[in-house]
Amino acid sequence: MGFFERFLTLWVALCIVAGVALGQVFPAPFEAIGSLELAHVNLPVAALIWLMIIPMLLKIDFAALHQVKAHWKGIAVTLLVNWGVKPFSMALLGWLFIATLFRPLLPAAQIDSYIAGLILLAAAPCTAMVFVWSNLTNGDPHFTLSQVALNDSIMVFAFAPLVGLLLGLSSISVPWSTLLLSVLLYIVVPVILAQILRRLLLARGAAALPRLLSRLGPLSLAALLATLVLLFGFQGREIIAQPLVILLLAVPITLQVYFNSALAYWLNRRLGVAHCVAGPSALIGASNFFELAVAAAISLFGFQSGAALATVVGVLIEVPVMLSVVKIVNASKGWYERKPA
Repeated sequence: MGFFERFLTLWVALCIVAGVALGQVFPAPFEAIGSLELAHVNLPVAALIWLMIIPMLLKIDFAALHQVKAHWKGIAVTLLVNWGVKPFSMALLGWLFIATLFRPLLPAAQIDSYIAGLILLAAAPCTAMVFVWSNLTNGDPHFTLSQVALNDSIMVFAFAPLVGLLLGLSSISVPWSTLLLSVLLYIVVPVILAQILRRLLLARGAAALPRLLSRLGPLSLAALLATLVLLFGFQGREIIAQPLVILLLAVPITLQVYFNSALAYWLNRRLGVAHCVAGPSALIGASNFFELAVAAAISLFGFQSGAALATVVGVLIEVPVMLSVVKIVNASKGWYERKPA
C-alpha cells in the first residue's frame, strides 16, 4: 500500500476540515460549482469521478472471467455476500440505527436520505482497493482478479435494479431516469473506455499499462480528495449544527463490514476453501465501491443531501476498518486451516 493510500483516512479528515471551512468563508464559488448541472448531473463532479474510476477499471482484465471455474466455491460465497446479503443487511442496519435508535440525534429531514446513502454504499462491491487487501492477506491474485471482473460485469446490470428495489423498500422515492443515467455515466461508459484504453496500452508493450497506472494513481486520489472538499463545502452548515452525524453514520457502516466479512470467511471455511482464497473473498465481500456510491448519491440526491454525506463517511472509515479485517484474517489463519468440527 502506497503512502497516500495508507493514510487515506487522514487525507479525508483534512478534506472535511478544509471543505467545511472553505464552504463557510467562500460560499459563492461552491454555489456556482453546484449549479453546473446537466440532466441533474453535476459536470465538475462527473469529471472528477471519471478521474477516480477509470484508473481503477484499467486494472480489471475481463478476460480473467474464464478463471472463475477454478475457484467456484470462493466465487459463489463472495457473490452471495456481495449481492444477496450486504445491500439488504445495510438497509436493515440503516433502519435500525439511523431511522430508529439514532433518530432523535439526527436532523429529521435527512433520515431517509442518510439511509439511501448507506444503501448506495453497500450496493456496489469494491473494485480497486480489493487488490491491496488481497495482497496484504497473501491472497490468490487469480481469484481476486476473476472475482472483481465478475462483480464489475454484474454491476453493469444489477446496480440500478438493486438500488431501486432497496430504496423502494425503504419508502424512498426512486428517480429512475437519474439512477439509470448514473449507471450509464459511472459504470457502463467508464468500463468501455477503460477496456479500450487497456487494450491499446497492452498492444504497445507490457510496460505501458503499469507506467500509465503509476502516473494516474496520484491524479485519481487528488480527484477523490477534491470531490470531498466540494462535498463538505456544501455540507458544512449541517456538520457544524450536528457534529455527531458523521460518528453516528459510521456505526452501521462499520458493523456491516465486520458482519459481512465474518460471514464470507466462515462460509469459505465450512466449504473447505483455501485460506488464500477465503481472505480476499471476505474482504471483497465486505468492502464498497465508494467512488461509485459518492457519484450516484450526488446525482440522485444532490451535493447537500444526507445521502452524499453518508457515502463520504464510508470513504472516511474504509482504510482503518478494512486494515483491521486484514489483521483478523491473517491472525486467524491457524484456526481457519484446522478442520471445522
